[in-house]
Amino acid sequence: MKRLVCAALCALSLSALATPDDPSTVPSDRNYAVHANYQTYFGDYAALRKIQKKPADLIFIGDSITEQWRWGAGSPVWKQHFEERAFDFGQGSDRTQHTLWRLQNIDLSFISPKAAVIMIGTNNFADTPEEIAAGVKAVIAATQKKFPGIKVILMSILPNARATEKMAAADVLIAALADRKNVFYLDLAAKFTPVGDNWKGLGRDKLHLSAEGYESWASEVEALLPTVLN
Repeated sequence: MKRLVCAALCALSLSALATPDDPSTVPSDRNYAVHANYQTYFGDYAALRKIQKKPADLIFIGDSITEQWRWGAGSPVWKQHFEERAFDFGQGSDRTQHTLWRLQNIDLSFISPKAAVIMIGTNNFADTPEEIAAGVKAVIAATQKKFPGIKVILMSILPNARATEKMAAADVLIAALADRKNVFYLDLAAKFTPVGDNWKGLGRDKLHLSAEGYESWASEVEALLPTVLN
């Protein structure tokens, strides 16, 4: 039931946000404001502290693909790899501008992460690749401001049935944001190869990840972490 409710909310959110709203680099509460469930989850500082029972040296930042580490296909993989050390800051239907607003306005002082895993931009499908990349760059900057000294693992935007070519073009631009000192680019999209009319690692909706996709993501991050945190 929980998966069905979450899937329905994501679908409704996507429909509601299907037209361009705010520029990709301008913080917007538009997505957060229309979802009482996210306001309840992220707006209760005491509850968040209770959820995050152990110190987090990692934070995952993104949209529903990141949110779904918390339930469904991502949950078992999260429990195996990250539950003891990471906080999930994913929110369904977020575009870069919405994540920017959350980073600026939600109190995350209960954690002190050393590294952030950022995957954002797939919902900016109405933007140009340049606008998407600019939004991703702004999210990186906001993350670094929120957590001074943090290292960033920047994930490629994954292929999907909605805007694969545009996301691939944006990936070329965001890859250039990595300096291998403070920002490290991880091309997960290269692992998501075409399979029939879908991609390896994606679910039936050709957008969100399967368990195999989350396992691939976890393995790639785990392999890079020693370099990032060195």
